[in-house]
Amino acid sequence: MKDAGLAPERIEEVVLVGGSTRIPKVRELVQNLFKRVPHTNLNPDEVVALGAAVQANILSGGSEATANMLLLDVTPLSLGIEVAGGVTDKVILRNSTIPASANQFYTTQIDGQANVAIHVLQGERELAKDCRSLARFDLKGIPPMPAGLPRIEVRFLIDANGILHVSAREQRSGKESEIEVQPSYGLSEEQVESMILESFDSAEEDFRQRQLIEARNEAATIQAALEKGRKNPAWAHLTSDERKQIDKLEKALKAVKDTDDYLAIRKAIETLNQGTMHLAEMMMDSAVSTALKGKTIDQAEMGETPNAGHPVAKADFE
Repeated sequence: MKDAGLAPERIEEVVLVGGSTRIPKVRELVQNLFKRVPHTNLNPDEVVALGAAVQANILSGGSEATANMLLLDVTPLSLGIEVAGGVTDKVILRNSTIPASANQFYTTQIDGQANVAIHVLQGERELAKDCRSLARFDLKGIPPMPAGLPRIEVRFLIDANGILHVSAREQRSGKESEIEVQPSYGLSEEQVESMILESFDSAEEDFRQRQLIEARNEAATIQAALEKGRKNPAWAHLTSDERKQIDKLEKALKAVKDTDDYLAIRKAIETLNQGTMHLAEMMMDSAVSTALKGKTIDQAEMGETPNAGHPVAKADFE
């Protein structure tokens, strides 16, 4: 009810399910919570089977009795993939109505990377190690490109039968791979509830760990970019003081990168970003000038910047 944003008084009818609901104290607690007498005309041991029969009738074409009925199923736990640093990136959220579909875009972290490992997860925790592993598959044969340039779409689709289809496609090359899994298989209601409660109990620490991992990942990314920048002709055009200042800021980032203070890491990243702004501008000017060589103004205006306006995330890659 909390997830749906519903107060107890907005529930029209409460049906008791399971033998333990015959206990008078249980019925009393239910009545006190919902401010109404629960529905007890159905045998609590048979009511689930009766509901399944109604759903079967609806799916098979229905009858007059079920003509206006609609039974909606939901996914009990979030579904997603493992991304850089062992973090869980949720693609389809818990309690999404089935059938459901969603997609996210990712990219590479290593220059020339040709293979991408996709690890499909189920659960509410922020870290992959605390979620349930559903499947692994590889997207192979990506043409060698600089890190960050490939645009990989990962799509999740849960059909009406509860079967999960996961596909990954690199948009430039058209390389694609997919897998089919059953996310609810093997989990009892008690296990699902336990996983949800664990996510509540561990939420604060999980989120802190996620922030730390993401900060370290971003620090590694900016350090790699700076290493490339030093090899760029634009580096030689910086003044001696500018180069010394950048070296100083990078040392400050290295000093805090492996600590547990994600705020300090973020601050060092921001400071280094600001300190390398002039270098980045000169590198961009150089790249644009190189790209436009031999082109007319009209040809240049018709050009399109790859990935413009499309945010990407870092995925867990081999």
